Amino acid sequence: MSTAHDFILFDLDGTLSDPLQGIGRSLNYALAHFGYPERELADLAPCIGPPLDQSLAQLTGTTSTEHIGELVAKYRERYGDIGYAENVVYDGIPQALAQLHASGIPLAVCTSKRADFAERILDLFGLREYFRFVSGGDVGIHKWQQIAGLVAQGTVTSASLMVGDRDVDIDAGQRNGLSAAGVLWGFGSHAELSAGQPRYLFKQPDELCPSLLA
Repeated sequence: MSTAHDFILFDLDGTLSDPLQGIGRSLNYALAHFGYPERELADLAPCIGPPLDQSLAQLTGTTSTEHIGELVAKYRERYGDIGYAENVVYDGIPQALAQLHASGIPLAVCTSKRADFAERILDLFGLREYFRFVSGGDVGIHKWQQIAGLVAQGTVTSASLMVGDRDVDIDAGQRNGLSAAGVLWGFGSHAELSAGQPRYLFKQPDELCPSLLA
């Protein structure tokens, strides 16, 4: 089967699954521990996608690297215990991944989330088998840097595709010469994603295969 791409990288949060409850509750756990007011989960939706340290800095107003590190550690205390499992796979994603995998296109996950957390989530949903590898981030590492490393290794090329629900995903792929696809079932708005002029803009998971396997 001929395809336009030699490798497809998928973001995790907001692209394959909805993590708002787990991330939101774990953010509130960290905020409350240090005396900050807790937020409504809906108000924490913008924190899905950007690096965790950036989100915590914005929520608290702190500029202390040391304190941000404390907040991150407290967040991960809850997230690593139960937060990662407070997650829901989007309808249609397992079927789309199975079809893409069966076509022979190599798939991988590229997420700002720490790799071990991402692996646990994919295992929880029975999706890990579809991916060649999981590229995870950490505090101080940007997604574009993760992809730059994959390009330097020759793992992905200008014929590869980055799929995600936030502008950071679009930018990370394009900055490294990859094509990009935005998905509208996650946390990025149509305006946010279309501003990056991605090659594809998908409204539903069932649109992935007809376009990517054409």
